[in-house]
Amino acid sequence: MTDQTLDAAASAEDPHARRNAAILAAAAAINGAAPAIVITLGGLTGMYLLGLDKSLATLPVSSFNLGVALGAVPAALLMRQIGRRYGFMSGTLVGMAGGIIAGTAVLMDSFSVLVVGLLLVGFAIAFAQQYRFAAADSGSDAFRARAISWVMMGGIAAAVIGPQTVILTRDLFDPIPFAGSFFAISVLFLLGLGTVSLLRGGARLAPKRISTKGGRPLSEIARQPRFAVAVLCAMGSYALMAFVMTAAPLAMVACGHGEDNAALGIQWHVLAMFGPSFITGSLIARFGAETIIAVGMAMLVGCGIVGLSGISLANFWIALILLGVGWNLGFIGSTALLTQTYRPEERGKVQGFNDFMVFGTVAIASFSSGSVFSGLGWNWINFIMFPVIAICGAGLIVAVVAKRRSAG
Repeated sequence: MTDQTLDAAASAEDPHARRNAAILAAAAAINGAAPAIVITLGGLTGMYLLGLDKSLATLPVSSFNLGVALGAVPAALLMRQIGRRYGFMSGTLVGMAGGIIAGTAVLMDSFSVLVVGLLLVGFAIAFAQQYRFAAADSGSDAFRARAISWVMMGGIAAAVIGPQTVILTRDLFDPIPFAGSFFAISVLFLLGLGTVSLLRGGARLAPKRISTKGGRPLSEIARQPRFAVAVLCAMGSYALMAFVMTAAPLAMVACGHGEDNAALGIQWHVLAMFGPSFITGSLIARFGAETIIAVGMAMLVGCGIVGLSGISLANFWIALILLGVGWNLGFIGSTALLTQTYRPEERGKVQGFNDFMVFGTVAIASFSSGSVFSGLGWNWINFIMFPVIAICGAGLIVAVVAKRRSAG
């Protein structure tokens, strides 16, 4: 199907579909830069604000991840009531407030207030995660994949905008570091507010309600080996990504590479997280979700090996790139596998359970990252990856064996 045919199909269903997809891609680039800023500076700022005990340094990043988890359901419910456009605008207002609170916390030398501010920023990002669904909703079936790709391209732009914002703004309030970057989060959300306010047509409406009544009990669904391994590998890949990524900027600065190189390392990492998304779906369709998950786990093994091989800047950056690609293949592959284990009427409870398990584990991983790094060092961050990957790999083997037996 040609691009002209796709555009015609989109226009036939909603004349605003193409325009809305471009607007949401721009919003993803702007608002999506906030996580990179938080990940780069959250732990470093925690160390700056804390006293001698640095074990809680990554709590601000954990608070951000917790905010994403806590905001997922309220964001969906709010948009069902007031529509996508006003829901997205509400999310940006929360993000603006969070950035202002976080920046003020640094100026006040208040660690606890910083944690609250970044919790609100995470809550706002839960709204931004809905952009790809809104882009797909307003177009025809033929246009949806293209619309989602546009939003993903916005995420790649965010991977550059976030770290560059850190480099340009972290010393705005010199000699107090980092406060400028947190205030910059508010500026980004302000720009995002203006961007999402331009949405028209179907993207302004609440998503269609899907019945969640009926279906099997969650306990019965969970007894499927493929369901169990999908949730397990999603938890493992996402938690390991958060665990290593949260500690990496602290380790790079501790090894003398400086905040700018730490920011650039996170930039390459986030690019590696989202860049493969354009082909991951095709790879899953061709080779199967289990195979792609296995490749993702192998990439995570490579990340650990490179991380243990040295502390040069190249070691950190290569490890972070492998971490990003491994997360992409492992998590998207797990998500695809999960969709094969439930019926349409079971979608709500299964996805809700999965997200609760994944983001709960991510919050714990990012929080424990600071304690492990402070108490044991960077090498142990990498050592801990291997038993987690081994557990996921064992579960994957069991699921594959069960699948072959049922097919035979």
